[in-house]
Amino acid sequence: MADTLPPLSLYIHTPWCVRKCPYCDFNSHEPGSHGFTPQALPEDAYLKALLQDLEGDLALAAERKIQTIFIGGGTPSLLSPLFYDRLLTEIKRRLPFADDIEITLEANPGTTEQERFIGYRNAGINRLSLGIQSFQPAQLHALGRIHSGQEAVTAVTQARHAGFTNINIDLMHGLPEQTPKLAMDDIEQALALAPQHLSWYQLTLEPNTAFHSNPPLLPEEEALWDIQDTGHQRLEQAGFERYEISAYATANHQSRHNLNYWQFGDYLGIGAGAHGKLSHIDRDKQWNIERRWKTRQPDAYLKRMDDLRGFVAGKQLITADELPLEFAMNALRLTEGVTLGTWTANTGQSHTLLLERLQSADKKGLLMQMPEKLRASPRGLLFLNELLTLIGDD
Repeated sequence: MADTLPPLSLYIHTPWCVRKCPYCDFNSHEPGSHGFTPQALPEDAYLKALLQDLEGDLALAAERKIQTIFIGGGTPSLLSPLFYDRLLTEIKRRLPFADDIEITLEANPGTTEQERFIGYRNAGINRLSLGIQSFQPAQLHALGRIHSGQEAVTAVTQARHAGFTNINIDLMHGLPEQTPKLAMDDIEQALALAPQHLSWYQLTLEPNTAFHSNPPLLPEEEALWDIQDTGHQRLEQAGFERYEISAYATANHQSRHNLNYWQFGDYLGIGAGAHGKLSHIDRDKQWNIERRWKTRQPDAYLKRMDDLRGFVAGKQLITADELPLEFAMNALRLTEGVTLGTWTANTGQSHTLLLERLQSADKKGLLMQMPEKLRASPRGLLFLNELLTLIGDD
């Protein structure tokens, strides 16, 4: 195992959305369902709770600098620029920031305006992730989005005028009644906006969502393959490098925060329902990895400020037997894979044993033929769950 702690990031969760999308399985809640309104979210109380939550986790930072911060949701752009200015100022008083820290805010085009973008930028946020999903009216309606295609274009333009030079656009494909042409039209409209990063992923029907209970009519499998093949080729042609299953970036604009996840770095998680992953090296130089998660419901989370139990809802130690699969679930999402030396350093498992177990994956064409490297083939990226099953089998 490695003898130094990995890099450290911070994830901040904001749990409110104007409207719950039918495909969404994230911890997001319409404000009215918890006694709040979009115009009167409990910013002061939530700020106080987040900082108290962070205080409880400070010892886990082990004096490491925060390399990246990601503010996700929900819809973080429902909260004001002043809220984030105060929050980031107070976090920096408690934790050291890397000089080149990346701070990302997720934003919904239906909840933004020019002045808010300027305020977010002035607060220290230097990367914006816009959840556009599609530019097509029929698909936006089917997805329950609150913005139009034109509002999405306007949001990107406004963000640029506000000084953002690192912008991600979230796009989905395989949408209800979407044709390959409509999917490619979405990509072309996104490319015309010249983002630095594109997250392009297929709609999946997750449990506990409205779409799972009442599935919409989705494209046939042949159309899905067509969309994926054509889309990958077009994005690469436009100068975007695919560095993860559904992430594409121009040069030097990969999401550093997400890379830290996929490279099995550590991260603190604060906010309602936030998750964290922390490594510890004890006095006997034994390596331990713990996952922890916070109280999920927004109102219950706020009440935890007066609870001696704090904000942690649960903890789980990753056992030595579980570690190879935990590591692989992240590292093998990266198109570059992982060196065998890195595999052993992070899992404690001999790469010789690993390769013996993966002979069937090799025969199925799920792995690239590369010495000293574990890397999923293009087929392996498409069937990653099958590859992970082979790694996790006893």
